[in-house]
Amino acid sequence: MKVRVGINGYGTIGKRVAFAIAKQDDMEIVGVTKTKPSYEARLANKENIPLYAAKQEFVEAFEKEGIKMAGTLEDLLTKVDIVVDATPGKMGKEYRAMYEKAGVKGIFQGGEEHGIAGISFNSFANYHEAWGAQFARVVSCNTTGLIRTLFPVDNVFGTERVFAALVRRGADPADKKGALLNAVEPTLKLPTHHGPDVQTVMPWLNIQTMSVTAPTTMMHIHCVTADLKKKAKGEEILSVWDNTPRIKFVSGKHGIKSSAQIMELARDLNRPRGDFMEIIVWEDGVKVVEKTLYYYQAIHQESDVIPENIDCIRSMMKLEKDPLRSIRKTDRTLGIGK
Repeated sequence: MKVRVGINGYGTIGKRVAFAIAKQDDMEIVGVTKTKPSYEARLANKENIPLYAAKQEFVEAFEKEGIKMAGTLEDLLTKVDIVVDATPGKMGKEYRAMYEKAGVKGIFQGGEEHGIAGISFNSFANYHEAWGAQFARVVSCNTTGLIRTLFPVDNVFGTERVFAALVRRGADPADKKGALLNAVEPTLKLPTHHGPDVQTVMPWLNIQTMSVTAPTTMMHIHCVTADLKKKAKGEEILSVWDNTPRIKFVSGKHGIKSSAQIMELARDLNRPRGDFMEIIVWEDGVKVVEKTLYYYQAIHQESDVIPENIDCIRSMMKLEKDPLRSIRKTDRTLGIGK
């Protein structure tokens, strides 16, 4: 019997999670919610995904637009085993109370604080921590990216200290709010929250972070240095990552020198929505000097957390005990690979 999944919030993350769930044979989409009769609400109708209003007072607006509704979020909660909460950040507390009342499990996104669930999830680093849990939080796109590359390196070579400088995109491509048009804005509250967020999954890791926001919508770029406990060569680091799922190499020598060219590659590979769910590492931008590792990586902020949500469902619903089996199944169904 398939696990019944609802998605609260059918936006940038929610619609991608819905696409991913539809590819799985052990779970199914029961319905999604929206607050407004947007094009995404119409998209749900077109794809025959049952659409629910986030609140009763929103129903009239949908009906005026002729959008078919299946009910409200409260109705959806009577039909699901677990909800993926993809609502805007800081709304989780209100919705968690609804999930608890309905007796369903809930997965929150990285825009919420760790305390919303008490478990922050990454498929590689702590899959079993979410096993059978009532609530969990899939960490943010940047945190997911840092953990994906740092966890295997720490596991093989050990790390004394990590520093990461993040160049963050100004807004997602479809957003009109918050985008910088002609400025680079530093985050003045230091160190930034990204390091502590990594530590919600890897509490032993000594990591500090800084960030700036740049006028781009494409991707985040990370400039990372890690002081290792063991000596290593660049090719040894690359070998570890090459054997780690959800990391993809690109090369400046082959003409891929920017985030725009990476996204063009995603389109050339016919990735759905032009997404890259892998973390992109420049293989010719990896260098080790004695015990210090330097590298660059790129994060597609709209999609890298999607496979993590699928694996988190499997852990919380006890569908697959072996994290690697879940990861491989998710990656195979979503076309993620080298």
